[in-house]
Amino acid sequence: MAWIRGWRRWPSRRTPPEDPSEGTDPTATAREWMVREQIENRGVRDPEVLAAMRRVPRHLFVDSAWAYDDRALPLPRGQTISQPFVVALMTQAARPPRGWHGARVLEIGTGSGYQAAVLAELGAAVVSVERDPELSAQAARNLAAAGYDGVVTVLGDGTQGWPAAAPYDAILVTAAGPSIPAPLREQLNPAGGRMVIPIGDREGQWLTLVERHGDEWRERSLEPVVFVPLIGTHGYGERRSLDD
Repeated sequence: MAWIRGWRRWPSRRTPPEDPSEGTDPTATAREWMVREQIENRGVRDPEVLAAMRRVPRHLFVDSAWAYDDRALPLPRGQTISQPFVVALMTQAARPPRGWHGARVLEIGTGSGYQAAVLAELGAAVVSVERDPELSAQAARNLAAAGYDGVVTVLGDGTQGWPAAAPYDAILVTAAGPSIPAPLREQLNPAGGRMVIPIGDREGQWLTLVERHGDEWRERSLEPVVFVPLIGTHGYGERRSLDD
């Protein structure tokens, strides 16, 4: 639920150039344009991630004519759906050691359900935790409408993770915290589990990759980003914000 800080915004267009050939699905054309111009041209090279984002119907997850543009878009309850590039970047970085097919994945912050759909399209078994009941319910409807009804949506405090299905081969956190929540560290698979999470405050956040090898956790900063705050016991707390 974010955008990359410092990136030049691509030219705004209501829709990408349409393929004039008869019978072409206009949303497929839009997805191809999105992947080619916004994602692949900016350095995401994982062929499975690119293929998944060509297939997932993003327009079913956001009520906007700008669904395939390079921008974060508003959701109810003051949340956002991340720009496509951020979704692709996080997914590429979180790739489990043995690949996505059959991997056990935890997402923190379901939002619209789009990121979870991309992970499911890759063949992962996805559990997605959302703290807001309205968003969680809508995301479940979005996922079902798009054909991803195998995603498990959970209402709860995402900073606690979801220990019932741990350990996870990958964890993706779509909100920014002041530090890496201890429960999420512990729920990573010791055999090379990977977590991608934005860490920082309003003045500066970094998309951070965490890898677990046994009882060692290695961290690496990837990109400067801007995300909504991670609310919860191990985040900013119920009444705190990134400005606190």
